[in-house]
Parts: sequence; C-alpha cells; structure tokens
Amino acid sequence: MTERIYARYWLETGDDPQRAAEVIAGEQSSGTFLKLATETPALKERSGARVESLQVIETVGEPSLPGGMKSSTYTRCLLELSWPLENLGPCLPTLMATVAGNLFELAQVSGLRLLDLKLPPAFAKAYPGPAFGMAGTRRLSGVAKGPLIGTIIKPSVGLSVAETAQQVQLLVDGGIDFIKDDELQADGSYCPFDQRVEAVMRVVNEARQKLGRQVMVAFNITGDLDQMKRRHDWVLENQGTCVMVCLNSIGLTGLTALRQHSTLPIHAHRAGWGYLSRSPYVGWDFAAWQQIWRLAGVDHLHVNGLRNKFSEPDEVVIAAARSVINPLFEHAPMHAVPVFSSAQTGLQAHDTYAALGNADLICTAGGGIFGHPDGVASGVTALRQAWEAAEAGIDLASYAKDRPALQRALTFW
Repeated sequence: MTERIYARYWLETGDDPQRAAEVIAGEQSSGTFLKLATETPALKERSGARVESLQVIETVGEPSLPGGMKSSTYTRCLLELSWPLENLGPCLPTLMATVAGNLFELAQVSGLRLLDLKLPPAFAKAYPGPAFGMAGTRRLSGVAKGPLIGTIIKPSVGLSVAETAQQVQLLVDGGIDFIKDDELQADGSYCPFDQRVEAVMRVVNEARQKLGRQVMVAFNITGDLDQMKRRHDWVLENQGTCVMVCLNSIGLTGLTALRQHSTLPIHAHRAGWGYLSRSPYVGWDFAAWQQIWRLAGVDHLHVNGLRNKFSEPDEVVIAAARSVINPLFEHAPMHAVPVFSSAQTGLQAHDTYAALGNADLICTAGGGIFGHPDGVASGVTALRQAWEAAEAGIDLASYAKDRPALQRALTFW
C-alpha cells in the first residue's frame, strides 16, 4: 500500500466547499489553473492529492481574510487532504511547500489554518530527531528529577562580556540549573560571541568542582551555516553543553545541517511564532509546526508559559507542551523537552504540573528570579521550592511556612 502524508486544515471559502477543497488538492499536487492533457487520469490517480474528508462547521457573512473570491456567504469547514509519499519523498523542505505552500493565497480561500500532520514512518528513517531529549539533558545538567530551573540573561542586549559573566556567577552561585542567551544576543561588538563563551564557561567550569554538576548554558549560535558550525565548535571547545538557535531565522536546511554537525543539545527558540499563528484565520497550529522541527533534530522547544505576557491562552500553551512530548512515531517517539517561559514565576508551577502530568521540562524565569527581594539565590530557591510543592501536591502558602525564600517570593510574584 502506498504511504501517504495527511494534513488537517480549518478552511473558510466563498466557493462551494467541495470545489474549493479540490482546487487546493490540485494546486498542491498535479493540477494547475486549467486542465492539461498531460494530467491524465492515471497520473492524477497516482500523484494527485486526495480530499479525505470535508466537514462543514458553519457559514458566516464576511470573509476572514481580505481579497479573493466575493460571495454573500462563506463556509467554514474541517478539511483533511492526503498526498502519496512518492510525490516528494521524505523531504522536510518539500513537505513544507506541499502542506503549507501556495494554498494560503488561493482566491477560493478566505481563511486557512494547518491544524495537524500525520507523517509516514519513512520520515523517521530519513531524519534523526532529537539527539538528547530529556534523558540527555538530565545527564549533562546533573538534574535527575524535577524541572530544570532556568533563566535568561537580561537585559537581552547591552551587557558587556564581563557584566554577563558576573550575572552568570550570581546564578551559578545561587543554584541555577539552566541559563540561556536571549534570542537577540548573538555576536555584537559590545558582547562578542567568542569572548562571551570564554568568560561564561570560565565561571561554569570553575563552579563544576564545587557543585558536583555542570550548569547548562544555551549559547545563541544563530547565524549562517558556517558561523553556526564554528560557534558550536567554540562552545564545545570551552566545555559547554548546549547551543541555541532561532528556528524561523535559520530555516529547515540550517537546522538539519546543524543537527548533522552538532554533538550538543540544540535548544530551539521559536522567535517569530506569532506571525505564523496569531490570527485564527490563517497560519499554523503548533501541533503541526513542532513535528517538523522535532524531526529535523531539536532537543528543547519553547512553548510559551501559563498566564504569559503574550497573547496565547493557557489551553493553547498546554496543548503545545503536550504535543512536544507526544510520540511522533510508534517505533521512534522523538520526544523533545518543552521549555516554559514568558513572565513565569512559582505561581504557575502547580497548574503547569497538573496540566502536563510530569516535570520533564525546563522552566525559565527572569523577573521571577532576579526580582526576589533577597537576591538571585533566593529567587532560584523559591522557584525550585514552588515546583517541589507542585510535585508533592501541597499548596504554596502551606509549603512556604518554613521556607523563607518561598515565603518572601509570594510577596512579589
């Protein structure tokens, strides 16, 4: 039996829904804007996309997106299409062009969102997936259980190399597990990459003997391919244990090549996610988007956080986190690590733990740590204690009674 690729969409159209679905299927496979003699019935049967299902939800009086076909009513549907794997082979860049290419701008489409994907096992054979995941991250960081308590170097940019190292020293002394560069920090003249890595890793390496474990630092190596490879190697030479990239900046080819080169966990930032997802009428759901990047090889993937500073509601955040840990394939789960961030404090720990069902995650807090009235060490301790309370099923106020750092944190969180 021919292996097939399946994609589910939310579709809005001013055309007859079945006709619109067929237009999309044709545009994204063997068809074009007019009937060609070379698109024989046999070719279409072999290579044409197939409308697997079409379910009408409702009709509305106005289009969600501008331009395109004019109509008195617009029909909203759930649409599933499929393609034979032979059309493209297990190739992620071509998969992107197939399931999320020219279909968004078709005149028949007044709204379209890619909801989910189901890929054949051939993709698992072609792409390695995460090299480390949670198990490797725990091994390298020395955190055997619970979340990795982490933070982001702030201000995002503007600190010198020495100031960055001083901030890292405070965090390491305070018991942090994980530190990452901000996505805006790369290789500026005020804080050059090579010097920053040397200075930060000097602090981390000196503390390793005292701590009995090594704090994991995700250095932002985002750049062109040669830059990323060289920066990765520099982190490795300085005994670093993690690198970070901005996925939408480096693209699939960049990540695939980095995964082939890297011997370190890849921490993936989704900077720019909003332009792909924020409108409910066009773009991607995270469930579909994250599959592609996990296949390409990310180990950690940002999912936002509960009660965040951005626009995503809590149910969307939790759905994103669950999707990252759901198996991609029965024989190749390719689990990645969800990274919670954005205005996080200990106040979200109980709800996050309850919704996710485990603490196999990275929790990064900036102000939630640095804002502690008793200093950074107390901020780290308080966040860790909040997660201990969540895992133990004890409310924060009760758990804080004989824990001063947590008690004080509750006054400013």
